[in-house]
Amino acid sequence: MSVDEKTVRRIAHLARIAVTDEEVPHLQGELNAILSFVEQLNEVDVEGVEPMTSVTPMVMKKRQDGVTDGGYPEKIVRNAPATEDNFFLVPKVVE
Repeated sequence: MSVDEKTVRRIAHLARIAVTDEEVPHLQGELNAILSFVEQLNEVDVEGVEPMTSVTPMVMKKRQDGVTDGGYPEKIVRNAPATEDNFFLVPKVVE
């Protein structure tokens, strides 16, 4: 796959980057080099290789997932225009 001048200008437009006419050939060469490298990666045989998240074996740190009410409802509804028994009061929207 190779990138032409029109594609370079479109990428620059989408990235909101101002590109002069003199810069287009240089950027075209750089983008083509990047795509060439990515194509080389496609040739690597990764059959049987497990995906990894780190170069060293690690166990993810997890916390217990527990539902709580927060313990401070007064602070939560303090700035509400209308409350009742620590609940928000809202206008009726459905008849």
